[in-house]
Amino acid sequence: MQVFRTPETQFVSLFEYPFAPLYSDVRAADGTALRMHHIDEGPKDGPVLLCLHGQPSWSYLYRRMIPRLTAAGFRVIAPDLIGFGRSDKPTSTDDYTYSGHVDWLGQWLRQLDLNHLTLVCQDWGGLIGLRVAAEQIERFDRLVIANTGLPSTAMISDEMSAFLGQMYPAVPVPDAAMVREQFQAGGPGAFLYWVKYAAECPDFSIRDVFGLLSGITDARILDGYVAPFPDDTFIAGARKFPSLVPLLPHHKPDRLANDAAWKVLEAFRGRVLLSFSDGDPVTKGGDAIFKARLPGAEVVTIAGGGHFLQEDASEAFSDATIAFMRKP
Repeated sequence: MQVFRTPETQFVSLFEYPFAPLYSDVRAADGTALRMHHIDEGPKDGPVLLCLHGQPSWSYLYRRMIPRLTAAGFRVIAPDLIGFGRSDKPTSTDDYTYSGHVDWLGQWLRQLDLNHLTLVCQDWGGLIGLRVAAEQIERFDRLVIANTGLPSTAMISDEMSAFLGQMYPAVPVPDAAMVREQFQAGGPGAFLYWVKYAAECPDFSIRDVFGLLSGITDARILDGYVAPFPDDTFIAGARKFPSLVPLLPHHKPDRLANDAAWKVLEAFRGRVLLSFSDGDPVTKGGDAIFKARLPGAEVVTIAGGGHFLQEDASEAFSDATIAFMRKP
């Protein structure tokens, strides 16, 4: 496995990101050591919020929430998934699998040996984080689930998966504008355009993804999000993530693994907050399955938030999380 490490110079004087880096090593299946980054802010004896990012962001996504959460007395730990942020980046898309990401994060969590956690997860932070939570459920007291999903065989039948598999070859290789049009139209194949854009478009770029899924116009913020990727040799993880969403026939083992995770989550005795935003074109309506399968969950809708609600509605999402944590 060939692994790149983003030079530290890329992270000097990032806008609104003053946090000290911390590192741990995890192992790939072939034994390769991979350095994984996290930040740890707030009172060390405070209740711990484990904040997980998704595609194609990194712990920078939580930079505006962290001061608000720590001021409220909470300890915030936010790792960068392998392939993102300050964490190491295997250079081949073949190095990234759904189960591999679950294993890497699970190793990291066992090393830190954290307990009484509240998981805060969005996008792939949910697909991976909820799996890890299910595998190590004894470490978690609460779950905050936002703009994410956990596709299972109940959600994606074999027949639906086969249909999507037949559709995929017919999808043209789109640019970012075409993906935006598909998400706005809300057609059943819109997500396949996103998958093919990330996997095959020669012009795929991290900056364009944020243009596609957020309203960010401040160049300083966009520079912060793209800092971990000095050139295209660093973006294999970001290119691969959409292709790992378990929709197609060859993803059946991942859907079955998610079935097992759902059983654990449905039996979870801790508190759950569903905190989806009202303006996310990617996960729109995705809260319904969580409401159905976790009927005791508390629900709040984050008004004015897009896919990256930590960016678009950081105060509202922070305040909803704080209020949830403070309830007896």
